[in-house]
Amino acid sequence: MRRYADNLKLIAKKAKQDKRHKFSWLMPVINEDCLVQCYSKLNKKSACGVDEMTVEEYGNNLKRNIEELCGKMEKLDYWPKPVRRVWIPKAGKQEKRPLGLPTVEDKIVQTVLKEILEAIFESEFIECSHGFRPEKSCHTAIKELNDSIMHKPVNFVVEVDIKKFFDMVDHDWMYEMLKQKITDPKILGYVWRMLRAGVMENGRTDETIEGTPQGGTISPILANIYLHYALDLWFEKEFRKATNGYVQLIRYCDDFVMLCEYKEDGERFLDQLKNRLAKFKLEISEEKTKMISFGKNAWKASKRTGKKTKSFDFLGFTHYCKASRRGWFIVGHKTSKKRLACKLKEMNLWLKKIRNAYPIKIWWKTLKAKVIGFFNYFGINGNYKSLQQYYKRVLSLCFKWINRRSQKKCMNWRKFIRHIMWNPIPTPRIYHDLLYCMPKGERTFKEPYVGKSQVRFCEGFHN
Repeated sequence: MRRYADNLKLIAKKAKQDKRHKFSWLMPVINEDCLVQCYSKLNKKSACGVDEMTVEEYGNNLKRNIEELCGKMEKLDYWPKPVRRVWIPKAGKQEKRPLGLPTVEDKIVQTVLKEILEAIFESEFIECSHGFRPEKSCHTAIKELNDSIMHKPVNFVVEVDIKKFFDMVDHDWMYEMLKQKITDPKILGYVWRMLRAGVMENGRTDETIEGTPQGGTISPILANIYLHYALDLWFEKEFRKATNGYVQLIRYCDDFVMLCEYKEDGERFLDQLKNRLAKFKLEISEEKTKMISFGKNAWKASKRTGKKTKSFDFLGFTHYCKASRRGWFIVGHKTSKKRLACKLKEMNLWLKKIRNAYPIKIWWKTLKAKVIGFFNYFGINGNYKSLQQYYKRVLSLCFKWINRRSQKKCMNWRKFIRHIMWNPIPTPRIYHDLLYCMPKGERTFKEPYVGKSQVRFCEGFHN
């Protein structure tokens, strides 16, 4: 019997070699060993679903649970349970968005289906798609954006926002898109059951007749498949052929921008895009969709007129035109104000909550992990000042909440600096060079040594 990983490689190889091939026999790939491997990939600390069973509790009797799950799937007796809905705040906004929490068994099945769908559809996806794909990331999308504006005749940027995309995905269209490459009724049936599993909130279960399960493992690949057929193929096969100049689409899941040379192409893109997305039951947010003049020519015009060039936000960064040290045009990238404020607010609330729950030595490790996570995402060329700003505010917040563990201040600034010297917080660092995007597996982090230079740095911003 072939291993699960080998089966996925064979599926991917067949899909790449024969673009017209439709997979009709995929269920034999799913067996007990496959389900065990998918269980091992789950986050052991993830929240539980409607059955209130954690990942660790499910693993206490893993062999029997997997045998029962595999038997039910072979007999088509497996039915996913409704997802438990929770509401989480949106970055930089007052409103909240829904998040669905599947049960452990549903997470395992979703992981299997996701990996099978990825093996089949990965070779179909177009290069402009960067979200949740191997060797692709938000940083490769930003690199492509930077390279296109710097080296191609880009004069306009169209920023588009799809209104509530994950809640508006049409199930019938999703099913038809999957049938373009899959004819196995069992695999299609399980994906359909996942889409129709329902939502439970406050003890009430509601049927889901549209949308994908946000928070589920399978949701990102389904979103990529849906927008591949609804947007990417249309842009490459139809829209690009009728343009007058250079155009480029850059998409990360449901966030995308379109770069163009002529204003007429940008206006025509917006007009045709509305009709195209409406066909697939999607709608554009008029408030967040806009076209701006951007690029080398716009920067030169601003120097002549004295007017500031417009900027746009994409993937948590604000992208703007600026001059290099030698006076040449370059694209600047910095953490957007909304995202920076949101991250600092989250840090403030977390420190307030954790300051008395555990000793400093315990939660200090989590603090360093949070800081590294921020630097790892936002650490790109030209964004060092934003990283410094975040670092300084985090130090101030730590000093503030350590001293509010009791009515009497327990630490002055000199003691705090001494504590940082022996327990350093990661300092700002550029993780991603836009000239070369390092693959995820090669990223490393070295624990910084904090010496006199950092002490002077800390004392300088505090004064």
